[in-house]
This record gives sequence, C-alpha cells and structure tokens, in this order.
Amino acid sequence: MSERNCARCILAIQRPSRRWVNRALFAIWLAMLVTLAGCAGDKSILDPAGQAARDVRFIWWVMLGFGTLVLIGVTACWLYAFKPRDVVRTPAQERRIARRWIVGGGIILPVASITALLAFGVPAGQRMLPLPISDPPDVIEVIGHQWWFEVRYPQAQGSDQEGNNVVVTANHLVMPVGEPVDFHVSGADVIHGFWIPRLGGKIDMIPGRVNKIRLEADIPAVFGAQCAELCGVGHANMHLYVEAMPREEFDTWLASRQDEQLSEAATADTAHDGAREAFLNHCASCHRVAGVSSGTIGPDLSDIGSRATLGAGVIAMEEGAVSRWLKHHQSLKPGNKMPAHDDLEMDTLDALGAWLETLTP
Repeated sequence: MSERNCARCILAIQRPSRRWVNRALFAIWLAMLVTLAGCAGDKSILDPAGQAARDVRFIWWVMLGFGTLVLIGVTACWLYAFKPRDVVRTPAQERRIARRWIVGGGIILPVASITALLAFGVPAGQRMLPLPISDPPDVIEVIGHQWWFEVRYPQAQGSDQEGNNVVVTANHLVMPVGEPVDFHVSGADVIHGFWIPRLGGKIDMIPGRVNKIRLEADIPAVFGAQCAELCGVGHANMHLYVEAMPREEFDTWLASRQDEQLSEAATADTAHDGAREAFLNHCASCHRVAGVSSGTIGPDLSDIGSRATLGAGVIAMEEGAVSRWLKHHQSLKPGNKMPAHDDLEMDTLDALGAWLETLTP
C-alpha cells in the first residue's frame, strides 16, 4: 500500500472532529509539559527562599488563577456565539448588545484586572524597596558587564571611604542569611538585569544609574541567578552563583578576602614565578590580582581558585579548569571579550592556569 493510500485510510477512519480533539489534547499536554518544566530548580520562582520571593509567587498564582478564569469565560462566550439558533433582532438591539460587550469586555474587565493586580503588586514591590530601618542592612554592589557580574562589598572591615581595600569578586555573590541585604546594582556598558528568582523580583542594571533592591534569604543555600535583560551575544551565558550563609561564616568569608590576605596567596609560592611573569606580561592590563596587578577591565581574579564556576557559570571550577578556559574560552563562551592566546605556548597556559587555581584565601 502506498503512503498516499495509507494517509487516506487514516483520514477515513478518523473523523475530522476526532482529529481536532486529538490535536487539542496534544497541545494541552505540550503546554502542561512546558509549564511543569519551570517549576523546579535553583531558579524557580515557585520555590521561594525569602519573603520577597513568596510575595512574587503569591502574585504569580493570583495572576494565573485570574487569567485562567478569564480564558474559560472568553472561551465559553466564544462557543456560545457559534451555537446555532434562530434569533431575530432589530438593529437597535444589535447596537445595544455590541455596546454591552465593548463596555464590559473592553473597559470594566481591564480596569478590574489592573486594579486587582496593583492591589497585590504594589505592597509586594514596596517591601523590596530599601526604605530606612533602625538597623541599616549590609550593602552589596553588583555591576553588570558584558557578560559577567562584578560584586563589591564596600562595608568590608578595613575598607576606607575612598574605596581602598574594598572586597571585590566576580560571578560569585555571598550574603548573610536571615537578615535583609540592600543590593545596589548598575551596568557598566549596556542594560543588564539582576535577578535571583528564589529571593525576589528582578531589577534593571542601567549604566550611569544605581538601582536598589532589598532581598533576604531565609535559609543557608546556594541560589542560581541570571541576567534577565537581553544584553548581547553572551546573555544566555551570564550566570551568577549566589551563596547565603550564617553571619559568622559570612564575616569570616569577608575577612579572608581582604587585600592583605589575597596578596600573600598570590606571591607566597616561588614555584609559580614564571606564571606570575606571564600574567604580568599578558593579563595584568585587564585583570586584577591583589598584590600583583590592578587591571579593571576584566573580572577580578584575586580569589578565583575558591569560586564555584568559571566564565560566569559556563564551566565548573575543578583541577585544570582555568587552563581549559584559557585555551578554549571562545568556544566555551562565544563572543566573550577576552582575546585569544595564540601567542602563548600550551605549557605557559597550563602553568598560568595552575597558578591562578592556587589563588584561594
């Protein structure tokens, strides 16, 4: 039997109405599958770990429920409109019915929907504002770059008013648990989006402007974060590793990132003198390593060996990861602004990677 005859047999067996039902069921199944795929993971708004995130989740469920009711109502009206019936109306009656639909569906329903959304959304948004409180929270500055996050701790012990000795890291944000933290965010080049889904809503990172949001983590955990504003070719590979820990551990972590501590880690081992020289010759103009260089274009590498990932979440930090990144960074993260190292031998890159992996407080 030919393929054409086979298709004719299937169409003859299955009535058109049945085919329509099967397609509808398939579409519903696919929609449910896509929806459920986003209900878990370290970036799920449906698994909140802070009050702000719980507010966002509540609003999401309210919007979903209201939207479902509207969909059911509109679908019912649509089906009712196609129901065959013998009704004779005058032109005046038709105009009156049309006006009712315009006023009800075009004015009353949108106004009621927006009013209800504002009633739920405005209080939730206000709770994320950095309003004055009796005990001022810690401030963490986050700056979005193409395509990585710079994280600064201006209140670190030992820092002065001019910003010297401020703790700086990249793509790794650590915060205390059980207390509010004010995040001051901005963009260095284009508009980025700061978003930790399990802790709260997102806020734009705009060049030349500092936006502020207050978030709090209820439990010690690791959270996923993502740039939430299309910012160029590397947008999808711009992740932020967020770690919430008890206050005592946080203070210890912060103290270990002071310049004095990091400088000792960078210069103590004389076995890596050749790697440090290669770094000074080829990397120091862009990257900072405490006690070695002061570059500000690329990520600060002073504590790179203690971070969980490389390339803003592209690969995990493990033995040999830095060397792999130096050799293949353009294939691992296409479009990143780090130049190729074609002028360096593989042995030099391996030595450079091995030294950078030792930079742990």
